[in-house]
Amino acid sequence: MIDGNRVWKVLGDQLVLENNAGVYYPSANEVYECVIEGKPVFRDVQPGDPAYLDGLLFSRYPARLFIAVGYEPHEGESGLFCRVIASCEGEEVCLDGFRSRRTDHVVLGRKWYPFMPGAAGEVMRILDDVGLGDTEELTFRQFMQLKKVAQENDIVQDLTTGEIVHPGISVDLGENALCNFKGTLYPYQKDGWRWLSFICKQELGGILADEMGLGKTVQIIAALSGPERDKLAPSLIVAPSTLLENWRREILKFAPSMKTIVHQGPNRTGMPGTLRDNDIVIASYETVARDGALFDMIDWRVVVLDEAQAIKNPETRRSAAVKRLKRSVAIAVTGTPVENKLRDLWSIVDFVLPGYLGDEADFERRFGNGLDGGSAVEPFVSPIMLRRRVADVARDLPERIDIPQVLTLDGKEASAYERLREEILEQYGKSASLVALTKLRMFCTHPWLTKNGRAEGDNPLEFCKFRRLIEIVEEIFGNREKVLVFTSYNLMSDMIIKEVNKRFDVYAEAIDGRTPVDQRQITVDRFSKYNGPALLALNPRAAGAGLNITAANHVIHYTLEWNPAVEDQASARAYRRGQDKPVTVHRMFIADTVEEAIDQRLERKRQLSDAAVVGLDGREDDYEDIIRALQLSPVREGD
Repeated sequence: MIDGNRVWKVLGDQLVLENNAGVYYPSANEVYECVIEGKPVFRDVQPGDPAYLDGLLFSRYPARLFIAVGYEPHEGESGLFCRVIASCEGEEVCLDGFRSRRTDHVVLGRKWYPFMPGAAGEVMRILDDVGLGDTEELTFRQFMQLKKVAQENDIVQDLTTGEIVHPGISVDLGENALCNFKGTLYPYQKDGWRWLSFICKQELGGILADEMGLGKTVQIIAALSGPERDKLAPSLIVAPSTLLENWRREILKFAPSMKTIVHQGPNRTGMPGTLRDNDIVIASYETVARDGALFDMIDWRVVVLDEAQAIKNPETRRSAAVKRLKRSVAIAVTGTPVENKLRDLWSIVDFVLPGYLGDEADFERRFGNGLDGGSAVEPFVSPIMLRRRVADVARDLPERIDIPQVLTLDGKEASAYERLREEILEQYGKSASLVALTKLRMFCTHPWLTKNGRAEGDNPLEFCKFRRLIEIVEEIFGNREKVLVFTSYNLMSDMIIKEVNKRFDVYAEAIDGRTPVDQRQITVDRFSKYNGPALLALNPRAAGAGLNITAANHVIHYTLEWNPAVEDQASARAYRRGQDKPVTVHRMFIADTVEEAIDQRLERKRQLSDAAVVGLDGREDDYEDIIRALQLSPVREGD
């Protein structure tokens, strides 16, 4: 206690006692007893109302004390902040430097208020729990922690409820940030790259849920190839087995300096050091589950799950395996974060931020397991999910988006292809023509085509390419859009229509050589007028010219054509005058097969602007392409 006569004084928002010797910070109880109750609490302070404080009023009722969490994005900053606020009767004040504050009361306007007993201690406990000092700037992790507390404790007020919060999009990463990336990003892709880079720097997690066609893969590669990429190595990309080669090629194309290995097949390593020596390791879900002991020995900096809906069921072996991985950053990539139940989203978030949404039972009690709980869970998930639709970013997009979908055969499929290739080589030898490629093209469309049918009980989805087609179609239907699928084979059209009718409640029809000419436009009209998602399976020779099908904004080339003009004319059914939406063109082909030779030929011919003069029946200058197609083999040494 200070000797000498003291007087009451307002310092900022605090009421103190002061004399020449210094300042004393009384408690709310001392102020209340001395001023309001008139008790002689201090021997050198006159009890009662200190009239010389220019009419300061004193309240018997406490002010509310709370932590406000907000988002005010500024260029070059994350925009996340935390402020301690005192408010009462329409007045409020931000209590700067709350941790060093010495009083449990506040002056708002010209009125003094005590805090609710224990409130200051509770605020201090929460700040301690999230590691906050007196600074108001939040890390992303602290922001997410406080958002969660706000749902359970009203002493934290989340000012971002109802807002779209994407911290990091406005952060300036510097001129050198894309020095290792060989490509051009659209503006919305740069936003995604900045957001992913921010997620990695914050060592947290996120869900990149952009709609199909917006380039999720390229945004991931840009983020992993930053100038500080050593801090992100080793990174692990887990994807469906059919997409591993696609990832390898995309990394080679856009970040060729990144040391990358595909961990697959019988020659995969058993030594963790071999994997650690790479910038990026690519593996399938099945391999990660099978080699769990090996992957668990590595401290991964970043783990990326492509087609993350693969772990929507938390009870599967693959879900358990990827969630067990040691990781600093977890990123889930999916265009369909919720496929059937809200639990799908819980399982993905449980990988990205373990425990953030509680355990599965807690989640279901709180939000239910139906889609109607989506609005309730949205405030939790929106900051860690970046989802843009084509319609949202159409101004940033070209009118046509081309997506190569490179697939790989599994061991059994590759062996069957190899046997067929050797038979054809033995039969045709050096006299090979386009006819020699027919059976290989049919195999790559679906192995059943080479047998004119199937054995009873077989599942057509066992073939990797058809399975991937249905996955793409499912996402298109999920967005309530229409799609054209081009294949040269009527049996394949039948298979597609049958599977679509079996799995989806949509309009599905085919136009091929069996369709009477006078019925083709009628079929297109029914497809166009149908109110909902729909599919047309088209033979490019029967329906690849003359028809206007702009109701569809997706085109899938399921069977690549030897002549690029045929493919381009087919794409033009949807990508033409009258189309008012960007058109996404998916080109599916299998690596190290006849289809890769066709793809390379198409690209070369397009570059030479020679598409209009390439024949369909084979010419002498096609001979080298045919021989190359017969030489490609999906069976690698050691398989």
